[in-house]
Amino acid sequence: MTHWTLIPGILIQGYRVASGPSADYPYGALDRQRPIFTSRGLDLSEYFNGTLNIDIRPRTFTMVKPEFTFHSVEWTDLHPPEHFSFSRCEVIFKNVKYDGWVYYPHPETKKRNFQNPSLLEVIAMPVPEIKYRDRLQVLINPEEIEIK
Repeated sequence: MTHWTLIPGILIQGYRVASGPSADYPYGALDRQRPIFTSRGLDLSEYFNGTLNIDIRPRTFTMVKPEFTFHSVEWTDLHPPEHFSFSRCEVIFKNVKYDGWVYYPHPETKKRNFQNPSLLEVIAMPVPEIKYRDRLQVLINPEEIEIK
């Protein structure tokens, strides 16, 4: 039985690479990545086509034992293959829970768009009415993600 850890956060604007388009990517990264993740065992087709960027400062996190890790994902010719990890989570907004996954592009393989360790990127079911600067909470699995 998993004992979830509740983390408060604030929704902030990201680089807009996942949902696209951004200055660096004329397409959404998730559009290209999802079929690869599906072929490797994680179907994200029902989830929103973008990420929630959740600032958990002053806390930080480390991915320690994610449910999924995909190595050498070749999803673009703009940079070398990347590693991605995923850990199941739930987003809570206005007392409603939405299923999701913490989406973790491994920084050692990521050449662009530095992510700070206080920013959880979450792929979730659509969350109605959410907007930047809204407060929300994330339930994470402490066996998979360490919060400091």
